[in-house]
Amino acid sequence: MSGPTDKIVTGRILGIDESGKGDFFGALVIAGVVADDDGADRLRQKGIKDSKTITDKKILELSGWITENYVHSVVIIGPEKYNQLYHKIKNLNRLLAWGHSRVIENIAAETKLDLVISDKFGRDDFIEKALMENGKQIPLKQMVRGEAVVQVAAASIVARAAFVKFMAGMKNQYGLEIPKGGGSQVDEAGRRMVLKFGPDILEKTAKVHFKNYKKIMG
Repeated sequence: MSGPTDKIVTGRILGIDESGKGDFFGALVIAGVVADDDGADRLRQKGIKDSKTITDKKILELSGWITENYVHSVVIIGPEKYNQLYHKIKNLNRLLAWGHSRVIENIAAETKLDLVISDKFGRDDFIEKALMENGKQIPLKQMVRGEAVVQVAAASIVARAAFVKFMAGMKNQYGLEIPKGGGSQVDEAGRRMVLKFGPDILEKTAKVHFKNYKKIMG
């Protein structure tokens, strides 16, 4: 699927997107996928589009295909690391920028890029300030609804698949249903976890600066 914006973006492009930002439980995942013009056409032919419009089952299938065929990088910030970073940085957008910069640096160290495109989530200078030497040499564009660019849509799928797998791993580890999102069902699951494992469990499984934490612990 392509739109007007997608059609005018050409060259060897790194698209970046994230998953888990709005979920109380689980990791924050930032992923990047590289594709040139021919690779972008293959992504469109495969039906790659914003992960929010695709089921988890299809996400896992498409992510496997993307990671087998395209240069990519995935940064998974698990809950414990996330909480440590948030305590230090105290700003979610800056934490996101840190993760985005790691993806850019990982790929830029090995692959020549013409442009980096990120789904816009905050001030433009957040990512720019977090970059190191390799990343600073590459033009960076941050776009509202960046998933209109197929490389960003591919990154959104890879990030979402990694998040889905992380959540499935926690379910297996703790033997409890752990819902996505941040609604009332999340609060109920949090209370069950605290009853079973004690209050420290949330530091290991959730993003404790969310309002859900106070509701659960209160």
